[in-house]
Amino acid sequence: MKKINVAIVRLLQFLVFVIFTFTVLLYFSAMVLLPLDLVALLIKFLGLFGLSSLIAALIALPIVGYLSFAAYKIPGLGKMIVDTGIDLINIGKTRVEAFNEIVENVKE
Repeated sequence: MKKINVAIVRLLQFLVFVIFTFTVLLYFSAMVLLPLDLVALLIKFLGLFGLSSLIAALIALPIVGYLSFAAYKIPGLGKMIVDTGIDLINIGKTRVEAFNEIVENVKE
């Protein structure tokens, strides 16, 4: 019975690891995809005014580039975004390691 309990705890530990890994990857990929989505939305918006996609892209790219640069210049914003991701990693690591204590208690 102890082996089954250890297997169940290890399975749950793996699931928590997968969930936190997915969350961290989702967080950092959202930071990358956000400007690309803004470009796509601006191209569609400029298309409402009859501009072709190529011309709309040539207008949208500098706008998003300027907004990204303005966000980059905000003191502490980039560090806060990265620190939030690092905090997610640390919380996940702590939760996954907490299962080891449970396994030790189950083995006894």
